[in-house]
Amino acid sequence: MAHELFDPNGVGVDNGNYFSMPFSPEEAALVLISAPWDVTVSYGAGTAYAPDAIIGASTQLDFYDAMAPDAWRDGIATAPVDYSIQELSQRLRVDARRVIEHLEGGGETTDDYVIRKIRRVNEGSFELNRNIREQAEQWLNAGKLVGLVGGDHSTPYGLLRALGKHHESFGILHIDAHCDLRHKYEGFEFSHASIMYNVLHDIKQVSHLTQVAVRDFSAEEKALAEELGKVTQFDDQLLLEAECAGQNWDAICEKIIETLPEKVYVSFDIDGLDLPYCPHTGTPVPGGLSFNKAIRLLQLLGGKRRIIGFDVVEVCPAESDHIDASVGARILWKLCGQTLRSNKK
Repeated sequence: MAHELFDPNGVGVDNGNYFSMPFSPEEAALVLISAPWDVTVSYGAGTAYAPDAIIGASTQLDFYDAMAPDAWRDGIATAPVDYSIQELSQRLRVDARRVIEHLEGGGETTDDYVIRKIRRVNEGSFELNRNIREQAEQWLNAGKLVGLVGGDHSTPYGLLRALGKHHESFGILHIDAHCDLRHKYEGFEFSHASIMYNVLHDIKQVSHLTQVAVRDFSAEEKALAEELGKVTQFDDQLLLEAECAGQNWDAICEKIIETLPEKVYVSFDIDGLDLPYCPHTGTPVPGGLSFNKAIRLLQLLGGKRRIIGFDVVEVCPAESDHIDASVGARILWKLCGQTLRSNKK
């Protein structure tokens, strides 16, 4: 097998896999699928190029992880990237941008000019969801753990639907600057701003949603979170007040984890981190978690819960600055380690 010749202390090889790993999906415990898609982003675009950028940045990462030593030896594999997703995204992004410009100019989603454009975007998003769901089901049916690298935050929907078929009940730890609880935002049924609304309404196996570092959301989203009765929010203001009152981060993390059931899916939007870690993300918001606080939360979660899947989304690479892809690769690495670790308990 290829991994028998793999030197974890050697130079990262540009083999097209995340972290230069030599494992095939068939022999690995964890399979990473990619979703190069960002059709409905409502501000800055570019996350469709994140999977390739993160693969490139991940070759510069060293393999020792004190939080999960040697967990990677169980195998982290890269499923073939379906670039037809990216091609469809590029075509539909033109329609979506025209819809958004029309709405920002005072138009309505019911205007003739945008009706067909919205329909095309919704049909394309349905096709994306089918594609990701089928990829995820292939590997879940083979007994693999599955993680997803986006793309925008609409992309994990298909994976979560697939997980709903394999688990009777699970919770979601959602790290993000935004609540993503909008219904058909800008007319798009599967908007990046609607992922958690869609998940809570469509996937009954999701028993609880815990949102961390959210800090830019509407009054309607806040009211919906309270109305649903299965959403807990540790928003940025609450986290700030807790720390100012003398609570240490571990104690806060314990409270976060207590709200989650035994099985947990982690949805990690990179803009849940503070701006220096993701300066080019599509909708940047000041505040949020430091990198170290985020990985400490993941470490504690991995020790107390079973992570059944995850996503890393909204990484927006820049030609002149590698920080976004580098941070995204390292968040992905930590999530891989904690997922493998939590499933060996």
